[in-house]
Amino acid sequence: MIILSVDIGSTKICAIIAQKSEDGIKILGAGISKSQGIKKGIITNIELASRSIKHAINDAKRVAGTHYDRVVVSISGAYTKSVDSYGVVNVPNKEIGIKEINRVLQMADHNANIPNEYEKLHVLPYNFKVDEHSNIDDPLGMNGSRLEVQVHIITVLKSSLNNLKKAVKSASIEIDNIVLNGYASSIAVLNEDEKELGVAVIDLGGATSNIAIHLGNSIRYNDFLGVGSNNVTNDLSMALHTPIGAAERVKIDYGSLKSDSNDIIELPSIGDESNSNDVSLEIVTNVIYARVEETLMIIAKSIDDSGFRDQLGAGIVLTGGLTKLDGIRELAQAIFNNMPVRLAKPNEHTIEGMFDTLKGPEFATSIGLLLYGTGGFTPYEMDSQRKLRYKDETIEPSKNPANFEEEEQEVSNFNSLKNDLEISDRNDDFTIDDLVGRDSKDSGLQKLWNKITQLF
Repeated sequence: MIILSVDIGSTKICAIIAQKSEDGIKILGAGISKSQGIKKGIITNIELASRSIKHAINDAKRVAGTHYDRVVVSISGAYTKSVDSYGVVNVPNKEIGIKEINRVLQMADHNANIPNEYEKLHVLPYNFKVDEHSNIDDPLGMNGSRLEVQVHIITVLKSSLNNLKKAVKSASIEIDNIVLNGYASSIAVLNEDEKELGVAVIDLGGATSNIAIHLGNSIRYNDFLGVGSNNVTNDLSMALHTPIGAAERVKIDYGSLKSDSNDIIELPSIGDESNSNDVSLEIVTNVIYARVEETLMIIAKSIDDSGFRDQLGAGIVLTGGLTKLDGIRELAQAIFNNMPVRLAKPNEHTIEGMFDTLKGPEFATSIGLLLYGTGGFTPYEMDSQRKLRYKDETIEPSKNPANFEEEEQEVSNFNSLKNDLEISDRNDDFTIDDLVGRDSKDSGLQKLWNKITQLF
């Protein structure tokens, strides 16, 4: 199977084509283009955004020399909301299979209170309960008569989602799956121990920052901040009175959070690049420090507000382009009250043929999308297409979520039928065959009975 992942960021579009085989995942090609028509994670011009997406994909296809089977696309955490929900079902055969797990997730999905203007993106179970036993990691194959689940549901504003779909479709691409960018970054950088202990992943991107708190097998909290490394560039431009391009070069060449150098550099002036200003590197450091400190303090407050701060045994994992700044780990440790802080890049050991350009922290989301498309997601989830995904394969639901109400109606019909039978004057030897007729196996009632016996 060949996967195309497309990370639609505010500063860059990254498309990667890779092949999944029995030997693992191998990258075949990649393309990167500058984002246009996208601001702070939101598409503001569909035509320009589509052009950027198409450019990145065409570059990846030229390098790979092949087409693709599946397309996985990222979506920004902007305008997302999350809710928790709960579901419970009976287990008819006393053994829990994929069908029962699918049903209980559908029930939790059905019970969720979602505003009309939002659409579900991920339904992520974080606690299964079998009969009276809670905190079950994986209920598959267990014996029990009752299965319960608690889920974290990530939703996105429908208008934002539809604009993304239009931009991608205009680039002649059909989407198979849409993944929250913070979720994708987590897949790329976290290890199993960190998930088990509890960890907050902070992706400090070009124009946005995303937070995802993992406890056990699932995301329990996610948040978004419309601030990134571009804000550092803008601050430098304003403070040093130099064009944006020059400010970006200063950030890349001299960016640090702990430099004590007083060296002087020359920078062109805004509006008159023939003249230059002499600027001390101490000023550069102070400007960068102020912006990064403010950003991390806002993120720390978000984590405090989540209510999960005391459960983060593995501390904080920082990724994204802004983590390239010298000294950011030390500053983060101070702001997060000496919690463990790790700077993370995508785990290149899980992928063959990783290009050098893709090994940096700014490509965490891109690599995470690739891993998601090839099976690297939470053990169970309902994805953006409302399909149950299970470990390293896609499991087709036994019931299409769209027919969930129809299934409920069938259960209601059965209950009514059962009540009718209970008040009938027939003898104790009455069976369903007496009602539908022993020679009428294709009748509607027989089909209903067959469905009910599968459900219960």
